[in-house]
Amino acid sequence: MKSGSSSREARRGLIAALACYVIWGVVPIYWKQMAQVDPFELVAHRVVWSLFVFGALMAWSGTASEVLAAFREGRIIRLNLISGLLLAVNWVIYIWAVNAGHVIECSLGYFLVPLFNVALGRFLLKEALRPLQALAIGIAATGVGVLVFKVGHFPWIALGLAFTFGFYGLLRKKSGVSAIVGLMIETSLMTPLAAGWLIWLASKGRGALGHVDLGTTAWVLSTGIVTAIPLLLFAYGANRLRLTTLGLLQYAAPTLQFLIGWIVYREAFSRDRASAFVLIWIGLAAYSMDAWFQQRRQRSLVAMADAAA
Repeated sequence: MKSGSSSREARRGLIAALACYVIWGVVPIYWKQMAQVDPFELVAHRVVWSLFVFGALMAWSGTASEVLAAFREGRIIRLNLISGLLLAVNWVIYIWAVNAGHVIECSLGYFLVPLFNVALGRFLLKEALRPLQALAIGIAATGVGVLVFKVGHFPWIALGLAFTFGFYGLLRKKSGVSAIVGLMIETSLMTPLAAGWLIWLASKGRGALGHVDLGTTAWVLSTGIVTAIPLLLFAYGANRLRLTTLGLLQYAAPTLQFLIGWIVYREAFSRDRASAFVLIWIGLAAYSMDAWFQQRRQRSLVAMADAAA
C-alpha cells in the first residue's frame, strides 16, 4: 500500500513538473501578446502582481512566520536582494529578446544553464569535475565558439540568460531558505523599485495601463499568475521526483521554445547555427549521462549500506 501511494505521488509529481516546463516552454507566445509594452515595465508589473500571488500563497501555506524570521537575517536579505536583481535582469533580457525575434537564442540560453551551473561549481565552489562533466562543458564551449567564429554572432542573449539564471540559482542555494520563502523575500524587496517605476511612468502618461486596449491590459495584469503557477507546479514536482528525472524534464522548456521560434515564428536557423546547437545538445547528453550514472552509483551505495546494516 505504501509503495502504491509513493507511485501515485511520483506520477503526480511528474505531471506537475512536466506541466511547469510546458508552460515555461510556450511562454514566448504569452509575451508576444504584449510586444507593444516596454520590457522594463512588463518586469515591473510582473514583480508587483507576483507579490499579491505569493502573499496569498504564504498565508495559505502558513509560512508567514518563516518569512518574517528570514527578514531579521541581514545575510539572507543581502543574498535575496542580489538574487532578485539578477532574476529581474534575466526577465528583462528574456522578454526583450522574445519580442525582438530571438526566441531560438533564448532557448539556447536555457539549454546552457545546466552546464553553466557545473562550471560555477568548479570555478567558484572548487568542486571537482567528473570526466563526463568536463567533456560536456568542453563540447558546449566548442558550440558557442562555432556561433562566434563561424556564424559571426556573439550569443550575448543566450550567455546573458545563462549567466543571470546560473548565479541566481547559486545565490538562492546559499541563502538556505525554501522556494516559497525565498520568492516572497525577493519579491518584497523588489516591489518598492518596481512600484516606484510604474508610478513614475503613470505620472508621465507613459504607462501601459490606461493607454493600451483591454486585451493587452488583461495580459499585463495576469503576469503575476503566469509567474506563480509554474513555480508552484515546479515546487510540487521537485518534492516528489528524483533529481535525475527532474534534470531530464528541464530540457522540455528550451526544446519547446526552440520549436516555437523555428516553426511558429520562422526565425532564421542556418546550417552553421544548427551545427553549433548540435554540439551543445551533445554536451547536454554527456551531462545527462553523467547525472544518471552518478545517481545509480549513489543508489547502489545506499542499497549496500542498508544490506550491511
